[in-house]
Amino acid sequence: MTYEVNNPMLGSITGIHRSATRGSSVEFAEYRKYVQGDDPKHIDWQVYARSDRFYIKEFEADTNLRCYVVLDASGSMAFDSGAGSRFDFARKMASHLAYMLIQQGDAVGLHACNEEEQVDLPARQAPSHLHTYFDLVEGMQPRGESTLVGALHDLAERVQRRAVVMVLSDGFMPAPDLLDALQHLCFCRHDVSFFHLLDPQELKFDFTRPVRFVDLEGGADLVADPSVMQATYLEGIHRHLDTLKDGCRKFQIDYRQTLMNETFEQALSSYILGHVGMFGKKGGARK
Repeated sequence: MTYEVNNPMLGSITGIHRSATRGSSVEFAEYRKYVQGDDPKHIDWQVYARSDRFYIKEFEADTNLRCYVVLDASGSMAFDSGAGSRFDFARKMASHLAYMLIQQGDAVGLHACNEEEQVDLPARQAPSHLHTYFDLVEGMQPRGESTLVGALHDLAERVQRRAVVMVLSDGFMPAPDLLDALQHLCFCRHDVSFFHLLDPQELKFDFTRPVRFVDLEGGADLVADPSVMQATYLEGIHRHLDTLKDGCRKFQIDYRQTLMNETFEQALSSYILGHVGMFGKKGGARK
């Protein structure tokens, strides 16, 4: 599926993207809570004096494009059949995407979540922002059950300006719930890409002897003969994949099935080629 960011991006910092405004804008937009990585100079000290809490002033159009990388950090993301875990794959993708976007003057934020921990880093475009971003990505560990659906709904409600949202997940949750959350982002006018990270063994289920299966999110285990359950499993997994693909197509979400026997460079190159409007040179075509 080829997809481009064709609509204007609101912003005042010089970048590669066509802007919907002319000149510089410093109009106040909203307050939000201070989080690690924010520039202290934007703290509103009058609000602090009244509430004893730190709040940041946000202004219209900090940059020409804002991108939020959403990283599923649930236990199932740790699955590794020998080619490396999908969480490590996702971390590399998230880090390289952030580096490329900030190098061209765009802003990147990070949202990583599981039931035990949540990272919420606002989008910033300063090169120094990358250090905080990389530290948070490196420190996050996959564990527990997924809270991705709730995190996506929360992001849709909180990010009021139009942005690009990249979701990296294995998609192992009820498909209608996940699609509802992705649709919520689209309804709020965000451009959404879903990187569906899958291990080839999950698609083939080609075990040849009894195996002990462990639930990486809940901890339960089951010893079973794969030959007995293979047909039922394959029917279920392909039905799940078809539901996600069809739902993304319906809501015009950029669906990207990504297998762990690919390199992250291959996946990243494919994404960039499909988004020339976001990664193109300044002044390049937007259509």
